Amino acid sequence: MDAVRVALLRDVLAGTEWLGATRRFAGALRGSVVSHGGGLLLVGTQEYEPWHLAAHLVDEAAWSGTPELAPTLVRHDARPSDPAHLAVGLGRLEAARRGETLLVVAPGEPTAPLLERVSDARRAGATLLALGPGDGELPALAHETLAVPAGAELDLDTVQHLVSAAAGENALPPPRGHRRFRDRMSRLADLLTAPPPARW
Repeated sequence: MDAVRVALLRDVLAGTEWLGATRRFAGALRGSVVSHGGGLLLVGTQEYEPWHLAAHLVDEAAWSGTPELAPTLVRHDARPSDPAHLAVGLGRLEAARRGETLLVVAPGEPTAPLLERVSDARRAGATLLALGPGDGELPALAHETLAVPAGAELDLDTVQHLVSAAAGENALPPPRGHRRFRDRMSRLADLLTAPPPARW
């Protein structure tokens, strides 16, 4: 989903709770990684790896000038022969420490072994954010949760687009002083004509 589609989606969602919720969650994500200088780990479940979110966060990190947003994608079936950005396995969660942020994206309750690793990372001092189920053990462990229950108006993939776009926007410094209408329109045109994200 490119910047134009995200802008159109936001127009459709105006007046719903989704815009505020995704921006709050993105703000918590950005605040955690920026305040600690980076160290964002992104993991999904065995059945659902959020590689698409990883790609969007890499793009947002580059476009917003906030390199801390670029995640390390932690994969369940990573192999040493995989490209470097896809070769990080679950063992990386065991090395998570204070100052790192762990973002778990799951369409449902993760398995017990993953929850155990996530819990250990939190105990070691990592900040834990969860995107997915609204109840269960994962949200109870997380410092910040954005619930996307089954049957919600938006699916998990769409919510991830909104979160990644908001994380990049939130990284921009607030404008100083009064901005002219032409400046605001120019900024909007830049956002809407940004190149589409690269495919992995």
